[in-house]
Amino acid sequence: MNDYRVLIMGLGLNGGGLASALYFARAGAKLCITDMRDAETLAPSIAELKDYDIRYVLGHHDIKDFENMDILIKNPGVASDSPYLQAAKKAGVSIETDLSVFFKANLKGPRAKIIAVSGSKGKSSVSSALFWVLDKASKEGIIPGKAYLGGNIAVSPLSFLDSLQKDDIVVLELSSWQLGDLREIQKTDETMKEAFKPRVALITAIMPDHLDRYGSMEAYVADKRFIYHNQDKEDTTVVGDDEYGRSFAAESKGRIRIYHAKAQRRQENNLLPEFQQRNMSAVTEALLDLGLPGDFIEKALSTFPGVEHRLEMFFEEPLSEGTSVRWYNDSAATIPQAAVAALEALSLAADTKIIMVCGGSDKNLDLRPLADALLKACSEKRLLAAYIFAGKASEKLLAILQEDAYKTLLPLLKYPVNSAGEAAEGARKTIQASGGKHKIAVLLSPGCASFGLFKNEFYRGRQWKDAVIANHALSNHE
Repeated sequence: MNDYRVLIMGLGLNGGGLASALYFARAGAKLCITDMRDAETLAPSIAELKDYDIRYVLGHHDIKDFENMDILIKNPGVASDSPYLQAAKKAGVSIETDLSVFFKANLKGPRAKIIAVSGSKGKSSVSSALFWVLDKASKEGIIPGKAYLGGNIAVSPLSFLDSLQKDDIVVLELSSWQLGDLREIQKTDETMKEAFKPRVALITAIMPDHLDRYGSMEAYVADKRFIYHNQDKEDTTVVGDDEYGRSFAAESKGRIRIYHAKAQRRQENNLLPEFQQRNMSAVTEALLDLGLPGDFIEKALSTFPGVEHRLEMFFEEPLSEGTSVRWYNDSAATIPQAAVAALEALSLAADTKIIMVCGGSDKNLDLRPLADALLKACSEKRLLAAYIFAGKASEKLLAILQEDAYKTLLPLLKYPVNSAGEAAEGARKTIQASGGKHKIAVLLSPGCASFGLFKNEFYRGRQWKDAVIANHALSNHE
């Protein structure tokens, strides 16, 4: 590969950019990395690459770099109408992603089995639960190979490509953007038809998302459909028992397995909410199709700890005898329906009052479902307060809440909130004013994107957790 000129568009701080750079650098390619961020921001990734001769173009892009390369590795966040991508296409540069490189390499080499997971919400939980069970099955000799987890979950499969063997199973979480990139690449590269052919394609709940980029649900879901596009009867498509699931089942050429919401599956002594029951049912269907014993799956799933930033109960403190405060981090809830599901799940607990932290930046989504859920919690006398982050989506939410139908909510709203620390401090003041008579759940479930106040949803979740712990320590010290 010494003669190959490779351009990495978007190094980032984890995931595909850095993994791609390491992969091509180790192969001896002539490597250039371009990123709109500066060297100081990217310092941790640049340090990982210090042993390689790499040319960096940081803080801007140079159009000439995109016209004078053999391969361009794009970040999935870059839209297809980018003038830099258009320049590369016009110049005949081969446009790839870390995933397309991985799938082609796996086809030539180990041919590990692929489980591909997508959907609007639940895909990280499902992917992580699949890996959890498969890893246990591998260690106990139930399956012959090892299990790996990667994709949109911030681990590029290029990072473990060299370790793969034929009997291994790779679980990949795939976003709509990643699937859309694979779809575009396949239009000009026939090898992708065999390279991206998941043994199991699993689709979680479909809800409106990323409409600021796609413009319509049809365009958004079209990218999701590509997950099973190359399957045949040797493969399986796992779908839900809903309208989208039936549509996918009718279209896929793979064998169909349908998951349902099962009643009252318990996990670490907590009753799983309905959407997590559906997720774990989807996991079960996929694993049964791979030949794992049902009793083993059930036992392994009962110990699955969940995923950070997904309705994560990370801190509990006593209030008075028999009462306590539980703090939740559901920062990955970036669409209104996800926040509604979290709010409804916590509303099932008897004698529990809720403090909601929500809001953020806009993705051109309908926020009325979140407004209605807040109103319902208020009318049921469960909602103590709602702290709303500053942002364009929050402005849209506030406009809805100004309508007469929502006027009972207005005294409970705290807006604008400009940091996780401000939200944590405000929630603690509301707790202190409550008198300690009830159990309280403090829920960060924004229902909106994070950009503006936070770098991303994971940063937002960690800021929230750190702020809660710091505020607790401060209040105890006082």
